[in-house]
Amino acid sequence: MNDLAPLIDRVRTALASEPSMREVRMFGGLSFMVNEKMVVAVGREGDLLVRIDPKQNQEFLERPGTVQAEMGAGRSMGPGWVHVHKEALTTEDDLAFWVSVALEHNAPARGGSQ
Repeated sequence: MNDLAPLIDRVRTALASEPSMREVRMFGGLSFMVNEKMVVAVGREGDLLVRIDPKQNQEFLERPGTVQAEMGAGRSMGPGWVHVHKEALTTEDDLAFWVSVALEHNAPARGGSQ
């Protein structure tokens, strides 16, 4: 995961203010949990798996570099999971957007509102 270290560090920084954040190896990469809910996962290729509101699935799929997440070729993870290619994560604003989307979806578990 050494080649993924820069993205992992960027995600850690983005989630640093979350008191219940922890890291778990899953989905072939490193997942970031907030209040025991997976919010994002850094994949082997430097991409990001993002947990989103299923109602906004189509809206987020229209963003450049975003596709429906799959668990293996041709096996969709369904609405609520998107895959963001590394090319769409080059700036801090890009990453902050996706972390924000994931945290917003996770807000009810954090005691916030959606």
